[in-house]
This record gives sequence, C-alpha cells and structure tokens, in this order.
Amino acid sequence: MLEQADGSNRLAGETSPYLLQHAHNPVEWYPWCDEALARAVHEDKPILLSIGYSACHWCHVMAHESFEDPATAARMNRLFVNIKVDREERPDLDTIDQLAHQMLAHRSGGWPLTMFLTPGSLVPFFGGTYFPPAPRYGMPAFGELLERVAAFYHEHRQDLEAQNAELMTVFASLGAHAPADHAAMPEASVLDMARHQLAHSFDPGQGGFGQAPKFPHPPNIERLLRHWAASRQGGRPDEQALHMAVFTLEKMARGGIYDHLGGGFCRYSVDGQWMIPHFEKMLYDNAQLLPLYAEAWRAVGTPLFRRTALETADWVIREMQSPAGGYYSALDADSEGEEGKYYVWTRDEVRARLDAAGYEVFARRFGLDREANFEGHWHLRVTATVAEIARALDEPEETIRRRLDAARAGLRAARERRVRPGCDDKILTAWNALMIRSMAIAARWLEEPRLLDSAERALAFIRGRLWDGDRLLATWRDGRAHLRAYLDDYAFLLDALLELLQTRWRNEDLDFALRLAEALLTRFEDRENGGFFFTAHDHETLIHRPKPFGDDALPAGNAVAARALGRLGHLLGETRYLDAAERTLRAAWPQLAELPYAHNAMLDALEEYLAPPRLALIRAGAGERAEWLRVARSTGDPRLLAFAIPPDAGALPGVLAARGGEGSGATAYVCRGTSCSAPAHTPTELLARLQEPN
Repeated sequence: MLEQADGSNRLAGETSPYLLQHAHNPVEWYPWCDEALARAVHEDKPILLSIGYSACHWCHVMAHESFEDPATAARMNRLFVNIKVDREERPDLDTIDQLAHQMLAHRSGGWPLTMFLTPGSLVPFFGGTYFPPAPRYGMPAFGELLERVAAFYHEHRQDLEAQNAELMTVFASLGAHAPADHAAMPEASVLDMARHQLAHSFDPGQGGFGQAPKFPHPPNIERLLRHWAASRQGGRPDEQALHMAVFTLEKMARGGIYDHLGGGFCRYSVDGQWMIPHFEKMLYDNAQLLPLYAEAWRAVGTPLFRRTALETADWVIREMQSPAGGYYSALDADSEGEEGKYYVWTRDEVRARLDAAGYEVFARRFGLDREANFEGHWHLRVTATVAEIARALDEPEETIRRRLDAARAGLRAARERRVRPGCDDKILTAWNALMIRSMAIAARWLEEPRLLDSAERALAFIRGRLWDGDRLLATWRDGRAHLRAYLDDYAFLLDALLELLQTRWRNEDLDFALRLAEALLTRFEDRENGGFFFTAHDHETLIHRPKPFGDDALPAGNAVAARALGRLGHLLGETRYLDAAERTLRAAWPQLAELPYAHNAMLDALEEYLAPPRLALIRAGAGERAEWLRVARSTGDPRLLAFAIPPDAGALPGVLAARGGEGSGATAYVCRGTSCSAPAHTPTELLARLQEPN
C-alpha cells in the first residue's frame, strides 16, 4: 500500500492544488513519475490516467462519487496503477491524451479526462471523460467499466497491440510535413477567408460564435478588430467585422458570464445567451479578454468597454495577484460544495442590504424583477439599460448610475463575507505572461499606471523565481518551482516583453527578450520542417511530440512565437528571427489554408509577415516621451509598434544602435521592413511620417 501514516497517498508531496485535493483519497494515486511507470510494467497492470484541474466542477463530482469511495478505490488499486495529472502543470500530457481520446472515441474530450494506457509503451487504448458511479447519461457505471477495461487488457493483447499500432501511425502522420524550405508560401487570401468563416458562425442575435455552450473565443474577436483596422487603413472600413467584434464584447459584458459585482469573466456560458456561466474564473480567459476591451474602447469609445476592462484588471490585482507579484491560476466554480453558490442571490438577500430606491434600480438592472434563472436564485446579468431605467422611474441617468454603483459596492462587500470559492494559487509562467501582456496593453490604452505596476511586479516574480538565468520553469507554488517550461511559456513571455517595452522601455527587458528568443530557436525549433515543438529538445520522451498551430483555449504557441519573433526581428534588424517566423508560417500553411478561422492567432502573425508592422522609434527624455507616444498612438493603427527609448539607454543591439537621438533634442524614426524615414524632430513631423502611405 502507498498510504502514509496520515492517510495520504503519494500526491501529498506535490505542489499542485488539484493533486493535493486528491492526496487523501483511498486511491493509491501517483503523480506522473518513473516509479509509477516502472510499477505498471513490473506488475503488468494498465495505467489509469486521470487528468483534470482544480477549478473543474465535474472533476470534483467524479472525485466525490468515485475516488473518495473506498469500494471503487479498492477496485482501482487492484486492477490499475493510478496516476493523477494536473493538466495545467502538464499540458504536454493533456494534449497527447486529448488527441488520443478524440481518435479512439471519435469525439472531443474534456475534463476530467480518464484514459487507460498500455504499460511500457504508454499508448492509450481506451478512454472517456466523466464516468458516473451508476449507469446514467448513457454511460456505464465506473466500477463496471474498470473491470471490463482490465479484462480487455489481459484477454485481448493481440487486438490491443494492433489498435495501438494504428494509433501510433496516426500520431506519426500529425508531424509529417514538407520541409520548410519547400513548403508553399502563405497567401493573403486566407485573411478574407477567415473573415467570412467567422461571419458564417457569428450569432447575430446574441453575439459570439456558434451556439451553446458559448465560449468567448478571444482570438476570433481580435482577428475581427485587426481586420477592421486594416480595412480602415486601406480606405474601405469593414464595418460588419467591427460590429461582430464589439457586439460580442457588449453582449458578454452585459451577460452573466461577467461578474457584475467583482469584475472578471467566467470560463463560458452554458446557454446561448451568455446568461448562466460555468462559474470558474480562469486567469488565461481574463488575460485574453482584458486587452480586447481596452482596444475596443480605444476603437469606438464605448464607456462600457473601458469600465469592463478596468473592473477586470482591478479584480485580477485584488484577488489574483499574490503579495510576491505573480498571478494565481483560477477561482473554483464551487463553494460549500455547490456550483455558483458564491455568486447567486435571492430577492430577500438583496432587499436586506439595499434601501428601497437602491433595490428598485438594482432589480430592474440585473433581472431580479423577472423569474429566477438559476435553481431558484438569481444570477446577475444586465436586463435593462440605465437610460431605460431612468425613463421608467423618471429620474436623471446620473442618479440611476450613482444608485447602481452604491448597490453594487454594498452587495460586493456582503458577498465577500460568504465562503469564497477555492483559489488555485499555483503560478504558471505561460498564464502569467498572458496577463503581463494584457496589463501592459491595457495600461497604454486606458492610461492607468497601476496596471503597468501590476505587470512589472509579475515579471519580477517570474525573473526571480521561474528563470534560472538559462531556462524557464513552468510552475511555482509554496516556494517550489519545477517542471521545465513549454513552448507557450517562452513564446507568451517574449510577446509580453515586447508589449511592456512599448508601454515603458527598460534595457533589461530587451535583454531578457533576446534570451527567450534564443531559447526558442535552440530548444524548440524544428529547423528542418519549420515551426516549434511544444516541448524542448531535451524534454521527457513521450509517445508524441506536438507542434500545435491552431488556437484552443489559448492562442497557439507557434502563432505567438512567429508574431513575436517577427516583431523582434524588425525591431533589431535580426534576420534569424525573421527567418524562423517565416519557416513557422510555411509549416502552418497546410492547416491554415484548410481552416483559416481555427488559426486566428497565426493569421495575426501572417498579416504582419505580409505587411511588416511600422515602427516608431522615439529617442526622447522623460519629460517629452509621453507626448511623442501620444501622437504616435493617435493614428489607431494596430500594426504600429511605438517604442520610446531614453537617450541615455546606452549600447543597444542590432539596428537600434544606429537610431540614437541627434544632438540634445528628441528624435523619432518611422521604419518599415528594412527602411526608415528621415528623423523627425517634432511630434508634428512624426505624425506626418506616420500618415504617409504604407
């Protein structure tokens, strides 16, 4: 038995909150480790691999029903070697096994993911997601399934080996591509194809893409905003593309997927109207949505977008940023064993905390004057505009806003006295990088320095605890950093540093960016076929080495790497980075051409490859930089990269060394590709340079 004296299993020594949630199960859980893999071979037992994450509601359900049940645990221990994996710490394993599930079951997976692996080869031979303790939902009982799977393994070896061989053949085909030097060159036509595909899946009544369950899909929204901006620069603005983006952002900000008291977004809506969310709040979702609201506010000036961005940023700083600076990963969907309990209200609870006038406007605004929408309770979503409430009550709109703000503040304070959802307080490098980027962009467009301060504290945390001077680690918790980092960690952090450099310049951040870029090229790049593997060249050998090009819950690491390396290459005039970006685009082209709108982050990189971004390189003192940057950003061009570099920045790498200030005054250069304009000596001259045709 693996049980310790305190009743814990071998997960007790892990840092992942998800694994620790299972440390006292009667199941003899192992983390993914050599000891567990060797035991499976020695005892000739298949591996039961269970993958989930701490904020996953159905993971909690299966744990309570099966993994905490002594009889089920005894069956698992007798028949299998049982391994529990946090998909957020081991996205490499999760990616492989989600693909295997899709091949075996002919449908997409999810979490919890329950896979059965052949010992030794570690090839999955059967799997599913949630399994109930008794037959229901058209699924067999978990205990019965365990017996059948174990029997199949021991009694049908020949069939199993043939199936495993077929699966490995499919895995091998996923990496079979023409060498980058011979691959077709991507074409601009896919940008328009993606635009039309997004229009086809757009929900004109509720915004978003597809039907229930409805996810935000931030790369789709960003693609539409960029498409609109590019069309406007070309003199023929695509207003429908803009409408699809801002209408979706508006519907989400008014819907129940948004937390109207505390700020921030839940993971997705279970319905098609954005009304009832799956209540977990993930750092990575909010990191992708925050900059979109800031950019949409800049584009169309809707106050709702600015408020939503600021409230989301404030929620992150208040609840998700550790005292040491790093950002936590997630808030659970459940509290006190019930999904959504922290967030929902009864009318009596609200009435008890508001005066009559406050209750009246709050009830009209957030749907308490309608039928309950969540198991006899009310989950807040906007059902009436301020103007509509003001007309109905014959009150000034400003009076309504003041009452609503006071009511929201009072109810948020009351809610904070409830039992809070659990916080997954591990700090992931990739997700932190997404939020650092997000805060840097929002700080620029909203002109809010506290957001920049938040980003800088998080970056300092990563440099101090997750970077050893040579390579990144993937996760940190309770003073322990471990697991070698993945493609996303390096690519997202490089991208974040380039955004930070545009918000405020620091030489040490450029130096860090160069170290990360070199690590991408030396540790992850497929030099023969183009693109970047998800794991480093010296990573643990697994049955498949993914090289993802399509977006999922996160933008594709290859796409972010291609865009960031392209930008860094243009900033420094470094052709190695530009060549690596081109090889990635060539490698991605077969998938990109087949289904453009599933690769929107890669389309952003392609757009900047086909039409290199313009750079405004400003050398100015502290008292002048803000004005020069304001002028540069006033063009509204999303492909403009503006860097304000202090005149005393010292030696700079690449072509930046030749872009110093002239004399004692401020100077700016506008560059595109390999050519730069004559220096501009006033903000007015800079604006004229930027307004010249591309």
